[in-house]
Amino acid sequence: MSRIERPAPAEDVQAVAERQRAARALLRTPLLHADGQDADDLRLVRRHRTELERLFADGFGYRLVVDPGAARLFKTGLGRDATRPLRRRAGKAFTPRMYALLCLTVAALGRAKSQLLVDELVAQVRSAAVDAGLDVDLDSITDRRALHAALSALVDLGVLHERDGDLEHWADQRTASLLDVRRDRLGLLVSAVLTGAEGPDDLINRAALPSAAGGARVAVRRRLVESPILSIDALTEEQAEWWRRGRNREREWFADRLGLQVELRAEGAVAIDPDGELTDVEFPAGGSGRHLALLLLEALVATLRTGAREAAAPERVWRRAGPELVEAVSAEVIAQWGAGLKREHRENTEHAVAEARQVLVDFGLVRVEPDGGWLLHAAAARYAVTATLTDAARDGEADR
Repeated sequence: MSRIERPAPAEDVQAVAERQRAARALLRTPLLHADGQDADDLRLVRRHRTELERLFADGFGYRLVVDPGAARLFKTGLGRDATRPLRRRAGKAFTPRMYALLCLTVAALGRAKSQLLVDELVAQVRSAAVDAGLDVDLDSITDRRALHAALSALVDLGVLHERDGDLEHWADQRTASLLDVRRDRLGLLVSAVLTGAEGPDDLINRAALPSAAGGARVAVRRRLVESPILSIDALTEEQAEWWRRGRNREREWFADRLGLQVELRAEGAVAIDPDGELTDVEFPAGGSGRHLALLLLEALVATLRTGAREAAAPERVWRRAGPELVEAVSAEVIAQWGAGLKREHRENTEHAVAEARQVLVDFGLVRVEPDGGWLLHAAAARYAVTATLTDAARDGEADR
């Protein structure tokens, strides 16, 4: 007698959408807490905790910890990658001094009261600096501003809460402020185990290693989700072989789990977020420096396009523009479009080009060689522009 198989139950579409939203929220904000705008996302993380723990552990080798008032995704990142710094509220990257004072503040908070005045915390930071053998002068405006950046970051992370006062103006005006310390979140902040580490390099190496069970799969997925461009030339032989065999499957995996569109290319892949939520560095984007970066990229790609398809690897992945070519193309682009740049860039074109170059380096589209030449990634060819100069820019209104 033949047997009729029951079809597998259809997966709940709403549950799938909720898990995807929760996973994206954790990638965007690895420390979610119940205060403010994270509350709804945290509820979804708690609801789908088991599935999310499995997704991140199996997919990326990341550990997810969910507490009643917070959730922490311990992302190990890509090791020595300086293109994704912690940023201040104004958007500028943290300086080494700010990182040092952030670490000292975390150490001080570990032995501080659950509620304290900012001046009490400053005294604890001074003590931590002495213990660490670091020369810190919190009477100087430079170190006070660096400490203020660290305190502001901890407020944004939900580790500190300003109960009363004016922390915003503490660095310049020595204003008073009463702070609450959220110890549950403080305990989730530090991601790497310091015990046994022989130094910073050892700590970074150990933190960036893929899990033992993940191998090539974990390493490639991490690279694709943490950086928008995946280059075959950056992969080991094992990783490249795994990618070649399963890249179509991976495209579906990223779409289903994270809502990312993976554009497959001969030289690797580009991960695209249609909603723009997971992008910490936007490009193309507004701003004089990024406009110039796009124009320079388009002009250099047009110049180097000839013969690119016939080139052998690695020339097919990275095309070189010598320093003379970069200088000539930069001058040509600025001569044509310079009127649309902000005044600061028009008056200092060398600074303008340097800023635009850094945008392209941060996005993984350009590498700068010792002689000043640029290596352009093949993915740069996907950025084509149609530029127009508005009347407002010609009349100087863009300066306002």
